[in-house]
Amino acid sequence: MTLTEIKQAVDTGKKVYWKTLRYEVVKDKDDYSIVCESTGSCIGLTWLDGVTLNGKEEDFFINE
Repeated sequence: MTLTEIKQAVDTGKKVYWKTLRYEVVKDKDDYSIVCESTGSCIGLTWLDGVTLNGKEEDFFINE
């Protein structure tokens, strides 16, 4: 999934994950993060440039 696809999916209420169901992409205000379900730790969806994903596009998926 591209950055745009991920943001659109999250914005419309879909559950987006990175690699496994353990890492969910969430939005808080205008910030998108990848949150670890078991520890609560998180990283930004992108690097500080706001464009480069913190993961490979092919590792993001929607769980429907």
